[in-house]
Parts: sequence; C-alpha cells; structure tokens
Amino acid sequence: MNFLFVLAVILLACVVIFMLAIHVGFRAPRISNTETPETKLGVAYSTVFVPTKNAKKLSTWFLPVHESEVTVVILHGWGSNAGMMLPLASPFHAAGMNVLLFDARSHGGSESDTFSSLPRFAEDTQSVVDWLKKTHPMASQKIVLLGHSVGGAAVLLASSRTNDVAAVISISAFAHPTWMMQRYLKSVHLPSIMRPSILRYVEWVIGSRFNDIAPINTIRSVKCPVLLVHGNVDRVVPIEDSRAIIADGHLSHVSLIEVDGAGHDSVDNIESHSQKLIDFLIKEKIVN
Repeated sequence: MNFLFVLAVILLACVVIFMLAIHVGFRAPRISNTETPETKLGVAYSTVFVPTKNAKKLSTWFLPVHESEVTVVILHGWGSNAGMMLPLASPFHAAGMNVLLFDARSHGGSESDTFSSLPRFAEDTQSVVDWLKKTHPMASQKIVLLGHSVGGAAVLLASSRTNDVAAVISISAFAHPTWMMQRYLKSVHLPSIMRPSILRYVEWVIGSRFNDIAPINTIRSVKCPVLLVHGNVDRVVPIEDSRAIIADGHLSHVSLIEVDGAGHDSVDNIESHSQKLIDFLIKEKIVN
C-alpha cells in the first residue's frame, strides 16, 4: 500500500513538473518599449489603453493623419512589442494612412494575462478594431491589419471571423501551429515520443485545436485581399510555410511577396520593400 502511494505521488509530481515545464518553456518574454513614434520617427502620437478579454488593457499608439479614412493596425510577434514594429509604421503613415500599433497581452506595455497564444493575439486584435471603430469612426472606414510571425497568423485568424477588415498583410507567418511547434521541439532535442502529448496539452491550455487556428486553414475564410510577405532566408519559419498557405489555387484574393535576404526578424529589410506593400493597397483600392 505504501509503495502504491509513493508511486502515485511520484507520478503526480512528474505530471506537475511536466506541465510547469511546458508553461515556462513557451512563456513569451516581455521586452519593454524603448522607443516611441516620436523618438524613432518624429511623429506625433497618442497613447491609449484599450480594454480586451479577461478585463485586461492593451497599450496602443495611435498615429493620426488628418482626414484619413484608412488605418493600418500593426501587431508584433512572439516576445516582441510595438516599438520593434515602428520601421513598418513609417511608410504607411508617410503615405497618408493612420497607424495604430499595440502590444498584445503580456507584451510591451500591456497588462499581463495567464498565458499568451495565437487565439489571444487574435482576440486582442479584434478588441483594438472594435475600439477603433467606436472612437474613430472616420479613421476606421477602411481597416488594414498587418501582423508579424504569430501576429501574422493572428491577423489572419481575426480577419476570418469578421467583415470589418479591408485588407490583411501577414509577414513571416507559419502555416500551421503543429509544424511550428514540431520544429521547435525538434530543435531542443525533445524525444519524438513526447511531442504529441505536448501538442495536445497546449491545445487544451489555449482552448483551441491547432487545425482550427492554422493560417493554412483560416485563410480560406478571409474574404478581403491578403498579402503574404516572407523572407527567403527565414530560419525560424521557412518560406515554404507561406508557399503552402498560398498553394490552394482557389485563393485568388491571396498573393505572396518573397523578400530576398530577409530573415524572420528582418523588419528593417522588409521595410525597404514597403512600396510593394503600399502598391498592394493601391491595387486593392484601399488607398489612392
């Protein structure tokens, strides 16, 4: 009896340690914003804390352009923040569009929550869109969502659930969470026999099946024009992921730009190709 009790305690302890290790291993690092639109770009802005799910507040920067009816909402990637996305904000603002950058929960200057996830990034995106429409109706006549990495996947997920978005620009997004996690788990040499259990546990924690939130699937429900942007030397999310997303020949509203020499975090490199992003919006009659 004592042996069975000790064995049960050991097994329970192993399960708890396993769960804690997953939470710690996948926790997004918080990096504070060290630059603002004014210090980085010389652009006037306002800071607003927007309510989101779980009674949390998101730190946002709104960069207005007088009488513009187009707003580009910009979302960073995992462990990043709004400040790191400022190089991408500059060309849109200079082209006459309002820009709104925000920190997802547990990132930058936003409030913390129990965990970060692709669905929560998408929830935060929708909260910002709802706030924008309510408080700036003129500036939200045409809303463009732009996201990087997990943010790129999140803006596709958010857009698949609403008709409030005029266009989407998704940069360096993975095609499927399972593919992304399998690559990561393999890189840390986790035995393959353990990987399915970890994937199922993460699905349980975030409350979503990976198939339901995978960009390769959600993009089929996005009705507005979509531009995928991917660096051809991305070692975190291979460019093959974007090619897989667009492989469905029925997605006539989706196009792909492959950026030579750009890695996963090459925001500055992609910013140098910003005219192609603006040309996409002109082609789709989002801007003149």
